[in-house]
Order: sequence, then C-alpha cells, then structure tokens
Amino acid sequence: MKYERFEDLPVWKLAIELALGVYELTKDKFFNQPGDARDQIRRSSLSVSNNIAEGFERGSTAELLAFLYIARGSCGETRSILLFIERFSEAAHLKSQISDLKSKAESCSRQIRGWADNLQNSNIKGQRHLNDNVRDVYDRQKRAEAFDKKIKEIVRKARPQDHPDE
Repeated sequence: MKYERFEDLPVWKLAIELALGVYELTKDKFFNQPGDARDQIRRSSLSVSNNIAEGFERGSTAELLAFLYIARGSCGETRSILLFIERFSEAAHLKSQISDLKSKAESCSRQIRGWADNLQNSNIKGQRHLNDNVRDVYDRQKRAEAFDKKIKEIVRKARPQDHPDE
C-alpha cells in the first residue's frame, strides 16, 4: 500500500500512542523528584513520531532511511529509560503502564526496521526523484513480481506431490 501522508502510516500512529502513553505516565508523582528522567523520556518518545514524519516529508529514500534510524534509536532510548524507571521500588505501581509502553516501543522499533529493510532493497530513490517514466517501470516490475509469485503458488497447489512436507 502506498501512503500519501505520514499521518496514515500505522507505525507513525503507534509512535504517537507511545508518546501519549509516556506523557500520561510522566504525570505520576514519581516523576516529581529531581532529575531529568521525565523530560528525557518525553523528548525521546516524541522524537519517534517526529523523525518518521520528517523523514517521510523529505522526499528521498536516503533521507527517509536516515530519519527512520534516528526514530528507531529514539525507540531504544525510550525503552532504556523505561527499564531504568522500572528498577525503582517507588515506581512499582507503574509496572503495568511501563510494560505496555515497552511493548509499544519494541513494536515501533520492529516496524521501523522492517520498513527500512524494505527501502534499502528498493531501487526507488524517493518522491523527489520520481517521474512518470521511473514510476511506470517500477509499477510494471512490482506487478510482474506479484504475477510470478501467484503463478508459483498456483503451481505449488496443483502439484502437492512435489511438496509432501506441506
């Protein structure tokens, strides 16, 4: 599926949920103590969606990839701070929220990694570099690959004796 706006990207939506969850978590009295854990985790969690958005809007695959890896790094930073907070006995009452946020951060990270891997294996340089000719060639190639995959599946189903372990 082709996305026209970053707001439609499932991973961006999940990243927003991560940041909202972090902002809710950090309203707790545990975060009223001295130190900058609250500000740091808020910045790192919001950085995930912001970097996805900025990379998407840049118009080149190379820049998108760079911003995706920054976003992925911010997922890791958010998880690291959550793991740090989790070690405090004073934060025991936050265990469920922290677990949920770690799971969201891990999911964001996996989705970003999958997207980045897909982009690295693409020959499209990005919107900024697309013209009608390049787009037509790319679309034909994708249709041919999908057709080839479908034919192989039909052949596999028609000849089950060649695949006894399935």
